[in-house]
Amino acid sequence: MSLSSHLTELKKKHEHLSMEVENAQRLPSSDGLEIASLKKQKLKLKEEIARLSTS
Repeated sequence: MSLSSHLTELKKKHEHLSMEVENAQRLPSSDGLEIASLKKQKLKLKEEIARLSTS
């Protein structure tokens, strides 16, 4: 897998997690721990994208 296709895939995953977080926050029955977990995953992806973009 080339670097650009890997970055594209990471960005897609990041966007998907963003939508999941937004949807979870809208639901009153959402678990705060689940939202926090999604946000951590999203942050890790963002950091990985930034690291690879500057390499």
